[in-house]
Amino acid sequence: MFPRNVDVKNILTCEIYDQSFFGFGGGVNVTVHLDPPTTSNQIKALDHLPSWKVRKNPFAHALKQTTTASIHPSTYESDRNTKVVYAYEDKEDVRGTVNIAISPGKQVDHLGIKVEFVGRVDRSTNAMSDGRTQNDFISLSKELSPPGVLYQSSNSFSFHFKNIEKPYESYNGRNISIRYLVRVLIERKFLPPIASEKEVIVQIIGHEPKTNDSIKMEVGIEDCLHIEFMYRKKCYHLKDVIVGKINFLLVKIKIKYMELAVIRRETSGENVPSLSAAASNNNSGSLNNLVETQTLTKHEIMDGAPVKGEIVPVKLFLAGIPADLTPTHDSAQNGRFSVRYFLNLVLVDEEDRRYFKQQEIILWRKDLG
Repeated sequence: MFPRNVDVKNILTCEIYDQSFFGFGGGVNVTVHLDPPTTSNQIKALDHLPSWKVRKNPFAHALKQTTTASIHPSTYESDRNTKVVYAYEDKEDVRGTVNIAISPGKQVDHLGIKVEFVGRVDRSTNAMSDGRTQNDFISLSKELSPPGVLYQSSNSFSFHFKNIEKPYESYNGRNISIRYLVRVLIERKFLPPIASEKEVIVQIIGHEPKTNDSIKMEVGIEDCLHIEFMYRKKCYHLKDVIVGKINFLLVKIKIKYMELAVIRRETSGENVPSLSAAASNNNSGSLNNLVETQTLTKHEIMDGAPVKGEIVPVKLFLAGIPADLTPTHDSAQNGRFSVRYFLNLVLVDEEDRRYFKQQEIILWRKDLG
């Protein structure tokens, strides 16, 4: 069922116990350990699994972040049970160890042990386009052990997937997700395989576009309201600050307050339009596309009635949003889904009528974490 309610503990240390009858593999504990990425000497661990959910208490999350320090590889090697999640770059090798523990006095007859690296798209039943809830775009397999019998109570196997190109960043949305998994399979005769899997979080570092123009627009109601709003740029990294100003050129209605909201829009289905098509008002997407809209934060920037000529400054810290921001996904997976972000400027008058204007912004990742 999707979206997944993921138990972080099960992801950090994936264990599965096989309880088959007649003693065929009963009491088997399979654990997958991932080695930390090797792209830097200091490894910043994630304190939680990224999710589409908006946190109800952002201050508790901020306190938790301050207690999560960067972890050095030597520290990790000395304590392999450290409960952390690491972010891998798109070209990072994935390596680790599979530990198989067997109850004393037991043995496991198997037809081979293998480890797989899988890149998968998960869809909810509402977002299915071809009748499938899963679609694998990466599938690699390595043999850890040929057919035989496991007698020892503790067995360890190393694996290493080299030069894996990961085209998409990990994403856990409402109706669609991009996941990378390390899966271990112990094949058995006449019985289903013993399986265990662990998720690998992939993040792709981007670069600021060479052209990052400011946003300037004039909107209003004829003979009632005319405002000009401007933001310094259109593209922001995930820890950036949105800076701008609102200029009131004509005010003939009594405004109660004004707020700025950040909205995330997830679109899934078939022929999801790209950013360029959306910008040119070319609605070539399918009418059956599923659209989910989330308000990630609301920031009040004015309280009270403005006057003509008044300029209201805008300053919004993206790092303070109580949600896991992701880079903008532009018609990914051959047009199967997109994730876009918008600034929604809302004015409310004394009769509680709402006037709003949306402007799309582009988000990109500057650092891992």
